[in-house]
Amino acid sequence: MNPSSKFSALATIGAAALVQVLTAGSAMAASERGQGRGNSENLGVVYVASQGLYYDTFGTTELPPKGPFQKLEMGPDGPYTEYGPGDRGYVGGRWWVDTNRDGEMDDMDMYFQCPLLGPGRTAP
Repeated sequence: MNPSSKFSALATIGAAALVQVLTAGSAMAASERGQGRGNSENLGVVYVASQGLYYDTFGTTELPPKGPFQKLEMGPDGPYTEYGPGDRGYVGGRWWVDTNRDGEMDDMDMYFQCPLLGPGRTAP
């Protein structure tokens, strides 16, 4: 399926819910992080449209709105973005969610860190 048609319509979800999905891993104990990715309950998944791949992620922290960020959106099948690891435009998992839906990065939006963990895969 074409990635652009797959995510052409955005699902209705609150930005707080999106961030909660992706930052679920922040509750993971440090010892679990040291042993790999922990269990699947602690991971979120992000679809990278430019690659046609899904990546695991875990939340690390909310960030102040300073520096480069990449837009993260919610599609019918979950969170997605345009660029991933190895792509120009990927900023290492520094995400911006347009919570006030004005198309502008501002203080009303959410900013957080959730790195994408390779390798990507073709199914969620």
